[in-house]
Amino acid sequence: MKKKNFALYLIAASIIFTGAWASCKENSGASDTGSKNGDKVQQLSGNKKILVAYFSRTGSTREIAGQIQKITGGDIFEIQGVKPYPSDYEEAKTVAMQELKSGYKPPLKNKIDIRSYDIIIIGYPIWWGTYPAPVKTFLSENDFSGKTIVPFSTHLGSGLGISVKDIKKLCPDSTLLEGISIWGNDTKTAQNKVTQWLRKIEIIK
Repeated sequence: MKKKNFALYLIAASIIFTGAWASCKENSGASDTGSKNGDKVQQLSGNKKILVAYFSRTGSTREIAGQIQKITGGDIFEIQGVKPYPSDYEEAKTVAMQELKSGYKPPLKNKIDIRSYDIIIIGYPIWWGTYPAPVKTFLSENDFSGKTIVPFSTHLGSGLGISVKDIKKLCPDSTLLEGISIWGNDTKTAQNKVTQWLRKIEIIK
């Protein structure tokens, strides 16, 4: 029974990944929130120090991260694995699935001390229904206790997937605010949606 369920998961994840990876030609207008995944949305007020951390294979998530950084005035950090993903689409899909199945956490090229930050806005494309393995490394290697985490993703139909739940599992002592997902083909024109979202969760006024 377990094998059957996992097989069904792989089929569904394959459909999600195919669209989302292409969107790693990453771009969106529609927004999905963490509340859909059962997480309580919490509001934020006051002046806080912000870090925008992101992983981007093709540049779409980088585009949204840049917009958020300009709007919030926070610092920005790119999450990069020591070993880049294959440029070939099929090879990259295979590597990403192997990482997901094994729980592999690839070493990162650069690191950042997050202790001075109150809010970490973290972005990624959705691969196989969740965030890529380098993001898992970033979340695992840093202490997010008492921090506020704000997720955002780029996708081609999968929204935030189960990434919000996965973040909560790794960072149980953090506050998780409502996230947003941007359709892969709309990233360059998403500024208004991003601004509205940041106002809604009271990151900006």
